[in-house]
Amino acid sequence: MIDFGFDKLMLIGAVALVVLGPERLPKVARTVGVLVGKAQRYVSQVQSEVNRSMELEELRKMKTDVQTAASDLGRSVQDGLDDAQSSLREGLDPFQESHEGAQGSYYNDLPSPYLSAAPPVRKNWRLKRGATPLWYKQRHGVRRHAQSGAARVARFRPPQR
Repeated sequence: MIDFGFDKLMLIGAVALVVLGPERLPKVARTVGVLVGKAQRYVSQVQSEVNRSMELEELRKMKTDVQTAASDLGRSVQDGLDDAQSSLREGLDPFQESHEGAQGSYYNDLPSPYLSAAPPVRKNWRLKRGATPLWYKQRHGVRRHAQSGAARVARFRPPQR
């Protein structure tokens, strides 16, 4: 960039004093200061944007590296599971062949615990609501009793004098 030393600035100031005069010099100096400040802020914003974009690119690169490592790990685990499953099946094949009868395989006749016909358990919401402590209900304004409209009006009616 442009390098201004103290001697060059003094020379520019003296020339500006002669050319502009003492009346307009402070106003011009303020304007130049404001413009220089805006330029510095613009340059710093551009630098921060460039830094952010570089960091974003680094993060994207790290993300792809982590994703490839995770997929490689997943593939290796899946291959290991497939190998173990195939060796287990090879070990069970003679056992299954010897126990198959006229009705089919023993393993196919077992009931599944996940397919039960029992209805889902229904929770009693009244019991659950009754388990709420009284202090909590009072603090949060939960109504504990049903009130008629007239009772509500009477409750909130201002006292008569």
